[in-house]
Amino acid sequence: MPEVLTKRADFLAANKGLRNAKPGFVLLTRPNDGQGIRYGVTVTKKIGNAVVRNRMKRRFRELLRAALPDKGLPGHDHVLIGRAGGVTRDFHLMAHELDQALARAGEGKGDPARGRRPRRGKRSGS
Repeated sequence: MPEVLTKRADFLAANKGLRNAKPGFVLLTRPNDGQGIRYGVTVTKKIGNAVVRNRMKRRFRELLRAALPDKGLPGHDHVLIGRAGGVTRDFHLMAHELDQALARAGEGKGDPARGRRPRRGKRSGS
């Protein structure tokens, strides 16, 4: 059984890995130094109220529990980020899209980083 990510640092580290976007979610994958298959789910408040977000998280957890033991990348962290269409999207279609995203990640392919800007941190010298 895959382990669940709970620390913010693990989610931030996964954000630096491969990114595969689908209509209902974004899959992030990153090697975790041999700690096994781990997964995490995140849904922002932009998606909807607490009921909608929790429903989406339950769906994502079930998708990951079904897919990761067979198709997950060994020694990697897997993070699903919810998108607006994820709640109303057909569950079997999302399972197929997750399989596709895992296959692309297994090949080392990700989506291009178009439009992603670096975060603005503290500026020194000002």
